[in-house]
Amino acid sequence: MKELDLLKKDWKKNSDSFQQISETEIYKMIHKQSSSTVKWILVISILEFSFWTFSNLFINTDDLLRKMNHPEIVLALDILTYFNYVVVLFFVINFYKNYKTISTTVATKTLMSAILRTRKIVQYYVWYNLGMLVIICIFSYFITFVYNPDMAFLREKLAADGKAMFFTVGILILTILGLLGIFWCIYRLLYGTLLRKLYANYKELKKIDF
Repeated sequence: MKELDLLKKDWKKNSDSFQQISETEIYKMIHKQSSSTVKWILVISILEFSFWTFSNLFINTDDLLRKMNHPEIVLALDILTYFNYVVVLFFVINFYKNYKTISTTVATKTLMSAILRTRKIVQYYVWYNLGMLVIICIFSYFITFVYNPDMAFLREKLAADGKAMFFTVGILILTILGLLGIFWCIYRLLYGTLLRKLYANYKELKKIDF
C-alpha cells in the first residue's frame, strides 16, 4: 500500500480541480491490487488442490484395505474422498468467479461487494479444510485401530490397561491438535496475508466518494 499512500498525499496537495482525477487514479490502483490479490488466492488454492491430488496417487492404501476386508469401510473412504474433491472444486470455482468479477468491474460498490464476498469464501474455505483435517485424522485412527488385523495385539493390551488406553488417546488428541495448529499457521500465513490486503483495499474504497 506504499504507492497508494504516496498517491493520497499527492492528492491532498493538489487543488480541487484535480481532485476527481486523483480519486480515479486511487480507484484504479486499488482495483489493480485487489485483482492481483484475488488471483493469488486462486493460484494458491489450485496449487493446494493439485498437491493433495497428486499426493493421493503416490500413497498406496490398497494393501491395508485388503487386510481389513471391510468393503463398507472402503466405500466410506471413497465417499469422503469424492465429497472433499467436489467441495474444494466448488471453492476454487468461486475463487475464479470472484477474480473475474473483480478484474472486470468498474463500479465501486460492485468491487467492494466482491472483496467482501471473496474474504468470506476464503474464510469458509480455510475452516472447511481444517475441519476436514480433523475428520480425516479421527477416521483414519479409528479405522486403523479397530479394523486393522495388525493392531489386534495392541487392542487387547489397551483394553486390559485403562491407563495405557488413556495415554494413547491423549497422544492421538495432541497429534491432531498439533497438525491442526501447523495447518492453521500455514493458512494464516498464506491466505491471512492476502485477506488483510483485501480488507485494506476495502477500507480505502469506503473513503472514496464517487
